[in-house]
Amino acid sequence: MHPLHHHLITYQLSDLRPTQAAIGMHEVEQKRLEWKALKKADKKNLIESHWFPSVIGPGGIYFIVDHHHLGRALHLEGQETVRLTVLKDLSWLDVATFWRTMEFSQLVHPYDASGKRIKFSQLPKSIANLQDDPFRSLAGIIRQNGGYAKAAVPFAEFLWADYFRQRLKKSEAQQFTKALLSKAMKLARASDARYLPGWIGSA
Repeated sequence: MHPLHHHLITYQLSDLRPTQAAIGMHEVEQKRLEWKALKKADKKNLIESHWFPSVIGPGGIYFIVDHHHLGRALHLEGQETVRLTVLKDLSWLDVATFWRTMEFSQLVHPYDASGKRIKFSQLPKSIANLQDDPFRSLAGIIRQNGGYAKAAVPFAEFLWADYFRQRLKKSEAQQFTKALLSKAMKLARASDARYLPGWIGSA
């Protein structure tokens, strides 16, 4: 018999609880286009192979700790269920200890779409309620274009989003023009960004 943290279950996507408040909708839209291009059999294979890592919290609630963008894309495309892998069962903890443990383990990112800290109780109760942070979208685009490297650091793109947020206007970040991307690319390569995960410096 497999231990709990190895088992897979099928779960209603709409019932899953996020562990972050914001996403980049540009990335969500990219994933929607990729989904639409798949044949029916390939869509089934994707659902079977993309396991959403989760933690069981107080009250038996399942919290996903990754794949928020994919989850939102699938939800918008009408997919009802996904496959979960359970990393930890913390359902026996009280709420305060649960969230303290989640934060210590870097499994939650309690910041809103403006990069401001929020209470754990203010996290969205559904994938459908995730907020759009245009700077998170910008951070994803810059990484995809080689501005910095993918790093095995939890919520690394949000650190980059905050970096861009301090240096660009929100109105700029809402339109991904060539001028904006060029400006953001220079910022990503600047020495000011050397504290960020995946920084590669000037080419």
